[in-house]
Amino acid sequence: MIIGNSLIFKLFILTVVIHIVDTISYSVRLNSVKHGNFALSTSMFNLIVLVARTANMFQGPLIGSLIDNSIKQNYNPIFETRQVIFATTLGTILGIIAIPSFLQIFSKGVSKLEETGSVPSLVIQSLSIGNIKRIAKSTIRPKKSMISQLRFKDIPKRLLILNTLITGIYTIGVLAAYYAAIYVPDKRLAISASSGMINGVASIFLTLFIDPKAAIITDEVYRGKREYGDVKALVILLIGTKLIGTLLGQLLLIPSAKLLALYYR
Repeated sequence: MIIGNSLIFKLFILTVVIHIVDTISYSVRLNSVKHGNFALSTSMFNLIVLVARTANMFQGPLIGSLIDNSIKQNYNPIFETRQVIFATTLGTILGIIAIPSFLQIFSKGVSKLEETGSVPSLVIQSLSIGNIKRIAKSTIRPKKSMISQLRFKDIPKRLLILNTLITGIYTIGVLAAYYAAIYVPDKRLAISASSGMINGVASIFLTLFIDPKAAIITDEVYRGKREYGDVKALVILLIGTKLIGTLLGQLLLIPSAKLLALYYR
């Protein structure tokens, strides 16, 4: 392989970690509704999101190195690029599997945060051997009974379709921008700068169309206007459409990259 295995491995692992954290973030609203501690849940989750954001800082330069090396060696890294997209799918699946265990650990962590009042103190306590063993014993396997009898029909279908499309765009935003440089290598700096614009548009759509409706359903459940099963169904369907969106990214990669390349030509 022309491109180094070490580079691909690092990029693959970072992408998996980012999407594991991104996937389990959907489930935080379940803990917030069940226990009524929105502020504490948000504070606690910011610590977890920090892991994904730190990984994200290194992802862009690694993708840039992949494309830059490919251009220098006249190599088309389509297989490696699709591997990275597959990493988003794998990370989402692992995140789904981890959600039951995460919710149990997260709930205990929020309670501890209320006692300690400090995130650094909570981290130090969590790193003790005894707490690590207790966390390991808190793992729960997903069961069919966890999603049985949920009223999926009460979740707006348009919300799910939009989440699938937006996730698909977000999945390949950075990759498509960098990969487009393969078609017009002399404009690769300008094209790679488009990645922020693509993800920015996806984030705007997410903020305008997905987050408000999801927040409304969550608040209605918290105020007793809806059943708890509704927010549970919402989370499951949003995660499911996120998974479909990562698969859609495989189809969107080449058309998106060619469209960008055409624009910069």
